[in-house]
Amino acid sequence: MKHVSKLLVALFAAAAVNASAAPKQWLDYKGKKGPGKGKKVVLISGDEEYRSEEAMPVLAGILSRHHGFDCRVVFSIDPKSGIVDPNNRGNTPGLEALADADLMFIGTRFRDLPDEQMAHIDAYLKTGRPVIGMRTATHAFNIGGDKTYAHYSNGYGGPKKEWQGGFGKLVLGDHWLSHHGGHKTESTVGIIAPGAEEHPTTRGIRNGDVWGPTDVYGVRLPLPEGSQHIILGQVTKRKGPRTDGPFFGLKPTDDEAVEGRKNNPMMPVFWTKNYQVPGGKKSRTFATTMGSSTDLTAPGTRRMLVNGAYWLLDLEIPKGGTKVDLVGEFNPSQYGFKRGDYWSAQNKRPADFRLKRKKKN
Repeated sequence: MKHVSKLLVALFAAAAVNASAAPKQWLDYKGKKGPGKGKKVVLISGDEEYRSEEAMPVLAGILSRHHGFDCRVVFSIDPKSGIVDPNNRGNTPGLEALADADLMFIGTRFRDLPDEQMAHIDAYLKTGRPVIGMRTATHAFNIGGDKTYAHYSNGYGGPKKEWQGGFGKLVLGDHWLSHHGGHKTESTVGIIAPGAEEHPTTRGIRNGDVWGPTDVYGVRLPLPEGSQHIILGQVTKRKGPRTDGPFFGLKPTDDEAVEGRKNNPMMPVFWTKNYQVPGGKKSRTFATTMGSSTDLTAPGTRRMLVNGAYWLLDLEIPKGGTKVDLVGEFNPSQYGFKRGDYWSAQNKRPADFRLKRKKKN
């Protein structure tokens, strides 16, 4: 019996070592000093096109290093291989971190998560905690009609009347509508919306500071009651030829506005909204239709998102805006859909998306 007991102890010990040695399926960031010390942020990536798997680690690095927030970034993971695969719509491990989170960022697209994962998001919203929705979060979910959380789906039109339009409409203010600007041919220049000049989230922001090579999305106007436009998206022409680089030849210096309906009226690209899911408490949203990884090369775009986090958590935003210096080398990929075996060939795990600090010469 002693030999059997020793063998069992050895097997359990080996299993524990193997479990601890297994690559994590998410990224955790310990907050340094700052106003966010003691607060926790969960950032949910998972879209096929705009590289949220690159964008969320950038924001987590800034929030933890410069502002003191503990952060977790979760990813779409292939359950068999454990690699990051944004084309896998059905598995985002690590969402249990939402249980004690103070803020949720979400940048997903058409996810169809199992009930046990969706339950964490649903519980978070019902407790009335704040949300920052980025780019494709207006169409964050596409869940089968007979499933528990089907009402979260983009454009939901089922029997639950309060959920008409789905998560995007109820929580953020709108669901997917259209590409308003030219896709990969016209960029977005941020203009402070009339009446938002004194809004705390615009501290440290001037017209033109917010920029992105992603096109302006269309939204249904007016946005729901309780919303406020913060930044409008001016659609601008590309001055030079299209290139194969990550920005398609678009540049922040492209300042010639497109004439006609695309800028009359200009669409909001950052706005605030009050929300309350059925059976839940009231809270606030800071929503943007920007947020690709390439959009985050502009300090103004990063500052709007970090300012938004401060505002939602009732933290004082400095007069010159929040600090948004990158915490490592950042070379975003060109946005676009990746087909076939692309992600398996990349063979990347969450740790591969953590920004690496620049080596000193």
